[in-house]
Amino acid sequence: MAEPAVEAEDGAPFTAYREPVRREWLDYNGHLNDASYALVFSAAHELVLEHLGLSAAYRESHQASMFTVETHIRFLAECSDGQTLTASTILVDADDKRLRLYSELYADGVLAATGESLYVHVDTTAGRSAVLPDDRRTRVEAMREAHAEQPRPPHLGLGVGSRP
Repeated sequence: MAEPAVEAEDGAPFTAYREPVRREWLDYNGHLNDASYALVFSAAHELVLEHLGLSAAYRESHQASMFTVETHIRFLAECSDGQTLTASTILVDADDKRLRLYSELYADGVLAATGESLYVHVDTTAGRSAVLPDDRRTRVEAMREAHAEQPRPPHLGLGVGSRP
């Protein structure tokens, strides 16, 4: 199970995700399969959303939730059984309704993949996007500002097959 979310006060990336590779995540080559990378990035991002007060408890209390609307994963190295996965995440951008997260996934310290996801805040009763409440927006803005000085890789925001 992933460790509890703790954000560094100095604007460092969010690094709470840490989990061993599970056997059920492996493909017939003995490596993490592509769907499992998405699962891992989703779990890492969920820890960020939890830290921001935008996770499952928020959905129950506010009848609103963050929905994933786009994800881009780059596969850079193989991950195998027995390795420990860690993620380093920054909040790249945000506005009144959207969050954009970027993560680097490491397997035993080796960069194995990058993942970028766009989330939209949805009023689940109305079934459409909605502005974040002020208290959550304040948390999001604080993280965005804290991560503003983190380096942005040249591939950030590019689509499949694009070259920086």
